[in-house]
Amino acid sequence: MSTPIHRTSPRRSASVVASAQQRREGSRTGGTGEARRTGGSASTSLRSTERDLLELQSRAGNRAATAAVQGARDNAEGSPAAAKKKKNYRDRISALLDRFKKNLEPIDTFIKGFQTPTNAAFTQQAAVAANEGLKHSAAASGASAASGNLLTEAAGTVVSGMDAYKNMKTARTHETGAKHHTAKKKARTKGTDAVVGATSSGSYSAAIAKEVTKVQKAADAAVASEASGIASASIGGIKGMRAAFRAKGAAGKYRQIKKLGDPHAVHAGSLARLNESREQANWAAAEAYVALDAYWRHDDPGRLELVSEAIDAAWEAMGEARDAAETLQRAEQDVEKLSTVQGYAKKKQLTKIGKETVGGAVGESTKAAAGVVTAVAAGTAGLATNPVGWGLAGAGAGLVLGVTLYKALRAATKRYEEAHHPERWTPQGETPAEAASRKESLQHAMKFWKKVSRGERQAMAREVYALAAGPAISKSTTDEMRESARALLVALKSGPGKHNLTPEAWAESLNDPSKTAGWIQEIAEQLASG
Repeated sequence: MSTPIHRTSPRRSASVVASAQQRREGSRTGGTGEARRTGGSASTSLRSTERDLLELQSRAGNRAATAAVQGARDNAEGSPAAAKKKKNYRDRISALLDRFKKNLEPIDTFIKGFQTPTNAAFTQQAAVAANEGLKHSAAASGASAASGNLLTEAAGTVVSGMDAYKNMKTARTHETGAKHHTAKKKARTKGTDAVVGATSSGSYSAAIAKEVTKVQKAADAAVASEASGIASASIGGIKGMRAAFRAKGAAGKYRQIKKLGDPHAVHAGSLARLNESREQANWAAAEAYVALDAYWRHDDPGRLELVSEAIDAAWEAMGEARDAAETLQRAEQDVEKLSTVQGYAKKKQLTKIGKETVGGAVGESTKAAAGVVTAVAAGTAGLATNPVGWGLAGAGAGLVLGVTLYKALRAATKRYEEAHHPERWTPQGETPAEAASRKESLQHAMKFWKKVSRGERQAMAREVYALAAGPAISKSTTDEMRESARALLVALKSGPGKHNLTPEAWAESLNDPSKTAGWIQEIAEQLASG
C-alpha cells in the first residue's frame, strides 16, 4: 500500500500543474528561461515535479486501497446478512412444514385409531365370506389410509431433521451452560425422531404396496403382505423399545426427586431456628419497651437523655423483630414453593411413565405383534381368516389413540387457560394480558399447532430458578433453601456435569442475570422430559 500523505489544497495542485505545463512549453520552444541564469534551479524544479507526481500516485494508491478495503468490509458485512436471511428462510420452511404436519395429525390420528383397525376387520370378514367386492373396497381404503400416514410421517421426518440440525449448531455455538444442554438434548431427540420417522415412512410405503397389490389382484399380493407385516412389526418394535427406554428414564428421574425428601421435613430444623430467632427478637423488643417505660417514669435530672436512648434501643429492637418475622415468613413460603414444585415434577414423571408405557411400550408392541401375525398369515392359507391379526391391530391402535386423545385434550385445556385466565400463570411483576372471552378462548384452544407459552410448567420453572439462583438474583433466599433447590436441578438432570461446567462455574451461571431466560427454558424442558 502506498505511504499515506497529507492532503494538499486544490490551489497548490493547480499551481503545480500550471508550472509543469509552462516548463513543458518552454522545453518545446528551446528556451531555458530562468534555468540558464540560475544554473541549479532546473534540477530543483525537476525534483519538485517528481515529488508532485509521486504525491499524485500515492493519492491514487490510497484511494484504490481504501476502495478495496471498503469492498472487503462490505462483503464481510454482507455475509452475516446473507447467512441470517438464509437462516430465516430455513426457519420459515421448518415452521410451515411443522404447521402442515400438525394440521395433518388429527387426520392421522383418525386413520390410526379408526380407519386402519376397521379396514383390518373388513379384510378378515371378506376373507371369511370370500367376498371379493368387500376385499377390494377394504384394500382401497387401506391404501388411502397408509398414504395419509405416509404424508404425515414424511413431513414430521423432515421437520425433525431440520430441528436436529438447528439444535446441533446451537449446541456447538454454546459449548457449555443451560443453552448447550437444552440444544444438545433436543438435537439428540429430534435426530432419533427423524430416523424413526424415516423407518416409519418405509413401513407405510410397504403398506401402500400391499394394499395396491390387493386392489389390482396381483399374483404377488402374499409377498407384499408379508413384507408389509415384517416392516410393521419392525417399526412397532423400535417404537415400543424407545418408549420403554423413555419410561425407564422418567422412572429414574422420579426416584432421584423422591430421594430429596419432603421439604417441610428437610427444612424443619432451619425453620425452627428462624422461629426461635423471631421469638428472641420479640422478647428483646418487649424488654426495650419495658425499659423505656421505666425511664419515662423516672424523676432523675437526666431522665430525658435516658428516655432518648431507650427510644432508640426500642426502635432498633422492633426493627430486628420485624426483620426476623419477615425472614421466617419468606422461608416458610420458599419451603411451600419447593414442596409444590417437587410434587409437580414427580407428577410429570409419573404421567410420562404412564403415557410411554400405555401408548408406547404396550401399544406399539401390540401393533408389532399384529404385524408378525400379518406376515405369518400372508404365507399360510389356514391363517388367512384368523382374526388375531386385526384384533391385535385394533387393540394397539386403541391404546395409541387413547394416549393421543389424552395429550390433545390436555394441550387444548392449557391453551384455553392461557387465553381465558392469563393472570393465573403470569410472571410476578408483569401485568397480565386482557382475558379473552369464552368463545375466543375456545377458538384459541382449537389451534393445536400452537404451543403454550405461559402455562403451569413455565411458572414452575420460574419458581425453581428463583429458589436456586444466586444472591445477585434471589437475595432473600436462605443458603439452605438454595442448596435444596440446586439439588432438585441435579435430580432433574440439569446439574454441572450435564452442562459441561465445574460446580463453581455452574453456580456462577445461576447467579448471572443474562442467563435467566436460558435457565428457565432449560428447567421447563427438564420438568417435562424423562
